[in-house]
Amino acid sequence: MQYSFGFCQTKKTKPNVLIIYTDDHRYTGVHALGGMNVRTPNIDTLAKEGVVFTNAFLMGAFTGATCVASRAMLLTGTNVFELQDSGFTIPKDNKTIGETFQNVGYNTHIIGKWHQDSESLKRSFTTGDKIMGKGVYLEDHFRMPYYDWDKAGAFKKQDAYLLVYDDQGEIIKKSISKEAKRGPTGTENNGPHTSEVFATEAAKYFKNYNSEKPFLMYLAFHAPHDPRQAPQAYKDMYDVKDIQLTPSYMSQHPFDNGHMFLRDEKLAPWPRTPEVAKQQLADYYAIITHLDAQIGKVIAALKASGQYENTLIVFSGDSGLAVGNHGLMGKQNIYDEDGIHVPLIFSGNLIKNKGDRYDAYAYIHDIFPTISQFTNVPIPSSVSGKSLLPILNNEVNNVRDYTYHAYRQFQRAYRKDDYKLIEYVRANDVSKTEGNFKVGSKVTQLFNIKTDPWETQDLSFFPEHKSRLNQMRKEMKEKATVLGDNKESIDGEKFDFWDFY
Repeated sequence: MQYSFGFCQTKKTKPNVLIIYTDDHRYTGVHALGGMNVRTPNIDTLAKEGVVFTNAFLMGAFTGATCVASRAMLLTGTNVFELQDSGFTIPKDNKTIGETFQNVGYNTHIIGKWHQDSESLKRSFTTGDKIMGKGVYLEDHFRMPYYDWDKAGAFKKQDAYLLVYDDQGEIIKKSISKEAKRGPTGTENNGPHTSEVFATEAAKYFKNYNSEKPFLMYLAFHAPHDPRQAPQAYKDMYDVKDIQLTPSYMSQHPFDNGHMFLRDEKLAPWPRTPEVAKQQLADYYAIITHLDAQIGKVIAALKASGQYENTLIVFSGDSGLAVGNHGLMGKQNIYDEDGIHVPLIFSGNLIKNKGDRYDAYAYIHDIFPTISQFTNVPIPSSVSGKSLLPILNNEVNNVRDYTYHAYRQFQRAYRKDDYKLIEYVRANDVSKTEGNFKVGSKVTQLFNIKTDPWETQDLSFFPEHKSRLNQMRKEMKEKATVLGDNKESIDGEKFDFWDFY
């Protein structure tokens, strides 16, 4: 069967699918995409041998752990306002990409990070290896708790283990001591890095795969999520004095955005001096380059297995990351590079129009329906994302004419044409430690993202932009209604952005 323009299928069997999902990996964290001084030769090759969406975004999140919402949207093809429990729980009514492909005869396999409930994990995959993120976490890439695949979906805490080197340098399993402390205390001398573990398992899967059924692999790396650890050889690639700060570098964010003091923002001291920001960037680039090397090993193993010719490779990050941009460190915001702009690449032998780049708007939750349409797998009715295949087939220029973004009850953004509006409010919040309180700032920002992609010049108060600002505010409110952006519609939300706007 032959697909027009964008894709071609070379075998009678359905294509295999490899989804590579990285963690806190902003768009400019790939050299071929952002041109920054980070080395990513293997991901660059995926871009060269595939197609790139230059305007792909996370829609937002209602939890500081934005990767939870991001992964739920990827797995279900639904938008942020349709998630249950901020994305921690995937209800049975939301068919995941894994169970959807299982139902048409695919073997589905997961390796790596899982942030959702155990029941949805069990029903989504036929098999799995080295599952992480299920309740035991030491904040250390060299001391990561893993689980073997559990068909029953129990994943009990006592079954988690570490991978360490024995006296002969062999990797062995080790139980987790009750006294084990959280924090990045491990090194490459203790055990393998998470990226190495996941890449090894993927390579092993391809080497041993002998089923006549096609496969869908969900390879969910934890890197480059902090702690920003990498083997010394990769750290040595980035001398702090050679690191270039981004155009949006600031020593401190100019106002309270509603969520300034969570864990991510405490990873570096205030103010974010140039020295601090450069060190953070050096560490970020080092863990990305190490990750890139592991992705190279995965692709090499896929080719050696003979499966590459009939495999669609999808590469994406789950969120942006500030690392000094606008004086921030985390991703709890809706600036582009700092929080929501992600790399999105469709690659492999099945891609016909290699090297093409599309500036059409895309969301992470568009990936599921795109893969489904490519493989001729029926898209479940629960999916609200839009397939990007018509764009890749050059049938249309876009499937969206705007994007809309939300972060908790504090921030909203609306993007259309060359402009992006961000609105902030001072709103109510509640926590176990502080009880009820009010936080945030009522601020408006307007950016020309075509001429100012790093969002450095606020145009909102310039008279010549008054008409545009008013029109975008009006449209943003209209889109909020269409999308169901209100606390009554959003599962578990206590506060409504629009009550404070």
